[in-house]
Amino acid sequence: MPCLRERKRYLAFELISERPIKDSKTVSSAISKKALEFLGELGCSEAGIIILNDKYNIERQRGLIRVNNKSLDKLRTTLALIDQIDGQNVIVRSVGASGMIKKVEGKYIKFRQTFVGA
Repeated sequence: MPCLRERKRYLAFELISERPIKDSKTVSSAISKKALEFLGELGCSEAGIIILNDKYNIERQRGLIRVNNKSLDKLRTTLALIDQIDGQNVIVRSVGASGMIKKVEGKYIKFRQTFVGA
């Protein structure tokens, strides 16, 4: 039944680092390790954190994470606690959240093209 389905949110995050991090797998493993460390196994299973590796933008260093709507603040706290990825200092910042993947992807992940009117 639709009323029993758990609601989800999509959180866009941004990496700020000295050198660009090209591999989305290292980013996702760092987020997963920190979530397991901070939330524990029970908290991770309740949050339902899924890192969408195919939505990671290498140029802008932004990506998407799917999470339960009640655990969105816990995920933001987890991202704030990450200080190193692949041996370099980073800051992980949450950019925005939405309930629809197309909306959050178009607004925060993709490049915006501006056209000059003629």
